[in-house]
This record gives sequence, structure tokens and C-alpha cells, in this order.
Amino acid sequence: MRRWKRVETRDGPRFRSSLAPHEAALLKNLAGAMIGLLDDRDSSSPSDELEEITGIKTGHAQRPGDPTLRRLLPDFYRPDDLDDDDPTAVDGSESFNAALRSLHEPEIIDAKRVAAQQLLDTVPDNGGRLELTESDANAWIAAVNDLRLALGVMLEIGPRGPERLPGNHPLAAHFNVYQWLTVLQEYLVLVLMGSR
Repeated sequence: MRRWKRVETRDGPRFRSSLAPHEAALLKNLAGAMIGLLDDRDSSSPSDELEEITGIKTGHAQRPGDPTLRRLLPDFYRPDDLDDDDPTAVDGSESFNAALRSLHEPEIIDAKRVAAQQLLDTVPDNGGRLELTESDANAWIAAVNDLRLALGVMLEIGPRGPERLPGNHPLAAHFNVYQWLTVLQEYLVLVLMGSR
């Protein structure tokens, strides 16, 4: 991948770069898999009679069981002073999160899906040059961030960041993809802010 270049046009800024064929295929594969994961979560949400009447969709009240989905759809609230030994404090936090999750998870899933689909729609099929609008660039940043979060779960990347894996480690290639996505996202953020 070449660095991003910002070009001012009559219709607003454009962000240009190019992808190698294997980079384009990788982005399409990862984004497609993430959309599938989000679709599965969305389609398994409980049916709600009020949704048919009001048109307001509700989602799951429970946290996802899958660690990747748990990272993509974390709890909304965790008080700093939560005492894990106090069952009433834990229950209060869980019921608050359940209510927030059932109200907001569908729109969060939709936003993540839209960003990933926008990335898919703008990646050249066989690699090559690409040009993004500001809206496309923001969608790319969101989608690439979600891809990094998903890979980070698999690689068990903690709060201190990633640790280098030996070349013969079974996940070494995944770690390299994680690093590449990090650089792609960083350069796009910088050019979007006008720094490069």
C-alpha cells in the first residue's frame, strides 16, 4: 500500500492511495467476515412485538458469548468503583447494561455494518488505485478499527499493545496483518486531519 495523499477538489477533499491485489483481497475478506459476524448477532436477537408496532428495533439484552463480538459490542457502563464482591452492585450494573444494550445494540451493529460495507464498496476488486471521499475515509477508519479490534482478540493483545511474535508462531501472519491495519489506519487518520 502506498501512503495516502490528500487532494483538494471542487467537491471537497479526496484521499488517494493504491492497494496491491493481495491487500485488496485481504481487506475484502476481513470486512466480509466481520459483516457476517455482525449479521449473525443481529439475526439472533429476540423478536419483539413492539418493534412491529413502533418500528423501533430492540437487540439482545445479554452480552455476546463470542469474545470477538464482546470486543466489538462492549458493555456500555462499568463504574470505576464497582465492587465485584457486592452482588447488588454487580446486578445493578448488569441490568443497566442489559437495558442499554437492548436499546442501542441494533443501531451500533448497523453503523459497523455500513462502515464495513462502504469499505468493501470502495476497495478495488483486484487492487490498484482508489480515491475516497471524506465520508468514505471516515468509514474506512471505523471499519479498519473494528478489524483491528477483532484481530486483537484473536492475538490476545492487551492494554499495553501488541507484543512481537516469533516468525514461526502460528499466529505470526495474523500479527503482521494487525500491524499493517494499524499503519493503514494511522496514515489515513493523519491525512484526514491534514497532517500529511
